[in-house]
Amino acid sequence: MKQLNTENFEKAINSEKLVVVDFYADWCMPCRYISPVLEKLEKEMDSRVEFYKLNVDENQELAFEFGISSIPTVLFFYKGKVVGGFIGAMPEKAVREEIQKALDKISAS
Repeated sequence: MKQLNTENFEKAINSEKLVVVDFYADWCMPCRYISPVLEKLEKEMDSRVEFYKLNVDENQELAFEFGISSIPTVLFFYKGKVVGGFIGAMPEKAVREEIQKALDKISAS
């Protein structure tokens, strides 16, 4: 998964595809659990969804802007707007369902 920071964040989230951003920290154990799940889904959904990681320790202003108080927080963006997401480590099936809900939402709009 590609890394985001303050320099490339805006461009990444303003995509015509669904963008999944994993707000994480290296020391966070639940973040380490969710990361391989997201990497697997990235390979499966590469034509429909873009996946990124954002280290909250290195990008505190972005974490603050989006109200990140617990990690991992995974937010879904479409054309620069938050269209879904979840907080905490979840099983692959649940993560897949959340992403599908967001895809359904943007295809209906």
